[in-house]
Amino acid sequence: MPTVIRSALTADAPALAALHTRARATYYPEGLPDGAVDGAAMWRAGIERRGGHVLCAVREGRIVGLASFRTPEGEAADSVTLFQFHVDPDHWRAGVGAALHAACVEEWRADGIREASLDVHRENRRAQAFYVRHGWRPEEAGESASTHLRMRLTVPAGE
Repeated sequence: MPTVIRSALTADAPALAALHTRARATYYPEGLPDGAVDGAAMWRAGIERRGGHVLCAVREGRIVGLASFRTPEGEAADSVTLFQFHVDPDHWRAGVGAALHAACVEEWRADGIREASLDVHRENRRAQAFYVRHGWRPEEAGESASTHLRMRLTVPAGE
């Protein structure tokens, strides 16, 4: 079953919001934090944001993965922050995440990005292990009061 990676379209926002919710629910054992957020509106805004990039992984016509990144204001032009990276739990360990990550790195390389960063939930050990397998390194060694761990990736040079 091939995975197609493409830029997200505004019409994809409801599917992205649903996937985002399903994936986040896996690392909140007590349930997702309360919040009256319109997920589809949030994803539409992300897709339409100037300088933002939202990629999605599609299998058999269904969105099964997503990645959202951009260079935040005030940051170096050769850096990027990966704000969201999720794979539908029904598609874990099936190559979707690896294909999506490779597409991100390819785009970063083409855009002259040298370093990427992300914040991963401290309780999400599965995601942390995924990132480490793909070359990311924790920014800090010990535990802190923060609910998230900052990780960095030096974007590898192209072949």
